[in-house]
Amino acid sequence: MIGSLKRISVIASHTFTQLMRMKVFGFLAVFAVIVIAIKFFELPTGNSPQKASLEELRMLKSTAMGTMGLFAIIFAVAATGLLLPRDVEDRTLYTILCKPVPRIDYLAGKYLGVLIMIFIALFLMDLVLMGVLHTRTMGVLAEHMLIAEKSGWSAEETAVERAEVLSQGVTWSMQAGVFAIFLKSIVVAGVALLISTFSTSTLFTIIMGFLIYFIGHFAGEAREFWLSQQGEVGTLVKYSSHVISVLFPDFRLFNVIDAAVAGETIPKGVIWKLTGISSIYASVYLILSWFTFAKKEF
Repeated sequence: MIGSLKRISVIASHTFTQLMRMKVFGFLAVFAVIVIAIKFFELPTGNSPQKASLEELRMLKSTAMGTMGLFAIIFAVAATGLLLPRDVEDRTLYTILCKPVPRIDYLAGKYLGVLIMIFIALFLMDLVLMGVLHTRTMGVLAEHMLIAEKSGWSAEETAVERAEVLSQGVTWSMQAGVFAIFLKSIVVAGVALLISTFSTSTLFTIIMGFLIYFIGHFAGEAREFWLSQQGEVGTLVKYSSHVISVLFPDFRLFNVIDAAVAGETIPKGVIWKLTGISSIYASVYLILSWFTFAKKEF
């Protein structure tokens, strides 16, 4: 039976254990050191200490979430690129496929195991960030409220200042930004999985995974420019552009992460949309991986 949840969960659990043995969570210690170090970083106050302290909170979020995004992409590409070749080298793949286990179940289990690892890593990083950011936000808020009291601000002005400070702290939008990082890593891991099914080199898989990731940040703009130069766009051209968008995902869709850093409010509908898009990409890459992997002989 294809698509057995029990089989997939067993393979996913084994994959997660493999990744744990590779000590990938060592990145978490580096992340914690970076975030805690930023907490003690102070910007020059200049003429506006209030603005400087708010900018300090933004910088804390920007650096921390940027680091989270970097680690998530590294995990997605490197972990996915290493797993299939390692299973072949250890002959684990032969043992699994002779059970027999459908190849789609094997790939889905491997993919899910990588995503679980990324999710847990991001969750732990998020806990560190929330703890440090909340502590620093409360300190900044106390400083601003003291300035407001000494300056004789009105209740309305004080409330506006309080809201502005809290908007740079731990908010729904910040959590939405972290979730968007996870959604982006789902797409990147799917790309790496597809490449690994036809690649004979782990290094090639990792290099191509990162290359497609970087291309994806410019592919959308290039595609729009190309279509705008075509005048009357034919059906073939439109379908070709859709095929290209599958091979090179438009990572501009995940720019809500920048909005989260800026303290802007992210509508829930946007996150639902990103979740749907990421799910479609993941499904397409998994199916394409299956078609490619099914033709290989082991």
